[in-house]
Amino acid sequence: MSSDSSCLSFSDEEGQNPNIHSIDHSLDAIENQLSSIAFNSSIDEETPSVANNHHEPVTEITNGSKNEIRSEMRRNSFGESNNNVSVNDDIQEHRNNVSDGGELLDSVQSQRVPGKRHIHEDDASMSWRERKKHFFVLSNSGKPILSRYGDEHKLAGFSATLQAIVSFVEDGGDHIKLVRAGKHQVVFLVKKPIYLVCISCTEEPYESLRGQLELLYGQIILILTKSVNKCFEKNSKFDMTPLLGGTDLVLSSLFHSFSWNPATFLHAYTCLPLPYATRQIAGAVLQDVAESGVLFAMLMCKYKVVSLVGAQKAVLHPDDILLLANFVMSSESLRTSESFSPICLPRYNPMAFLLAYIYYFDNDTYLVLLTSSSDSFFHLKDCRILIEKVLAKSNVLSEVQRSLSEGGMRVENLPTYPSTRSESLLHLNESRPATVPQDRLHESVSSIGGPAGLWHFIYRNMSLDQYVSSEFSSPITTHRQQKRLYRAYQKLYASMHDKGTGPHKTQFKKDDDYVLLCWVTQDFELYAAFDPLADKGLAIRICNRVCQWVKDVENEIFLVAGTPFTW
Repeated sequence: MSSDSSCLSFSDEEGQNPNIHSIDHSLDAIENQLSSIAFNSSIDEETPSVANNHHEPVTEITNGSKNEIRSEMRRNSFGESNNNVSVNDDIQEHRNNVSDGGELLDSVQSQRVPGKRHIHEDDASMSWRERKKHFFVLSNSGKPILSRYGDEHKLAGFSATLQAIVSFVEDGGDHIKLVRAGKHQVVFLVKKPIYLVCISCTEEPYESLRGQLELLYGQIILILTKSVNKCFEKNSKFDMTPLLGGTDLVLSSLFHSFSWNPATFLHAYTCLPLPYATRQIAGAVLQDVAESGVLFAMLMCKYKVVSLVGAQKAVLHPDDILLLANFVMSSESLRTSESFSPICLPRYNPMAFLLAYIYYFDNDTYLVLLTSSSDSFFHLKDCRILIEKVLAKSNVLSEVQRSLSEGGMRVENLPTYPSTRSESLLHLNESRPATVPQDRLHESVSSIGGPAGLWHFIYRNMSLDQYVSSEFSSPITTHRQQKRLYRAYQKLYASMHDKGTGPHKTQFKKDDDYVLLCWVTQDFELYAAFDPLADKGLAIRICNRVCQWVKDVENEIFLVAGTPFTW
């Protein structure tokens, strides 16, 4: 990291919406087909704070004619969509024929767990129409596979409509990405033979919604692998829904994470703050295990990494960490005893299953050992026993619980003068400096937040693919306020990385809710939210101090490169 030598100073560079080339003519037929989606206030989504200026339905395609789409929608010939086909024997057999030395999670045969929301709804329900953000998964024949809200089998006609839009744009030699209809964006992700669609009026950027569809596809691949495509090659009307049986809670948890977890758009992972020596102990024992034939060894606390080790030249993508943690955290059956479950890592190898040994040490802390050998359950169990003994003897698990209860970086604890390497994040959380230099006094007069009105920040280390986020504190205390800030960060991230007008290095935005400041270098990205009345010059000074603070405590908040427990 070279952030200690960086200094932020810049002129205003207002953010711009992503520049998406679109056809500006109204597609009346598409708008009619999408009219069942709400134009009212949401039941369970936040009402947008900024009006959307798009009023005409628009579709982004490359060269095709909107007249072809109109003619197809008028034809409305969608064909059969309810034929049932048996599940694929190959996938079923692989998920069942695992060493019976542990409890195997079988998503195909397990009963459905709580998590599916509003199962009674369909596209004729007023409540379904009023949802502000829908996700759909369907096959290229129009057969519904998954819907965030309602019973997907009752949405067969609606799924067929979406399939018809995709197929007739492709018949014209184009690829559909986006349709705008009034306040709504309809985002398409085509992963043949599977189509994924998000219909949203939450004003999230197109790039964010498409990224969420990519993660949804990755979560499905984590459960089934990409070899499910062979089922559709044998039968184009194959019904994939039974293969996802029992995963409602997993998918519902992923949908929820799109509203609170920065990892979903940063594509980086975060670590639990721990003393450097504690993390070294955890990393050393995991390293010993990895050298005995384990592909990846992960010690996690909820969605945060405690330590992670991979075999030589094996790299685990942050998206795979996110999806794997979501699967483990939202599968209740994995908490009851040690489990041995087939798992696919879509960024590592989307075509093959690995075997995951999963064990919870307590309600929050768990171990994941990944291997390619289906008969290694007892070896992994022995590894877990060794790891558990070392962690207990070294008080690592108690340190993890202490860190979880105390939290991480707080804007109130931002050092008021340049810190030194000897300062610890843990000590800062215990007490604040008793004296403040006179020239800094005006930065700390605010009764809420940190100095100069700093409310929150996210810092991403580019070389490590890791990020750290400050704890929420006053005035951002409610779920609604946190969700609003999260979406403001989403828009800022998309604007900074917009390929049409950027990428940008700095951005300063001011509205009624926040002052948002973003700084991007080769080494890091910083996103900070201030009081809307914050002074720009002071905000810049505070951001420099945040970067220095992160540099001072990096050994406690990151898995730092060069240590024995990184890959």
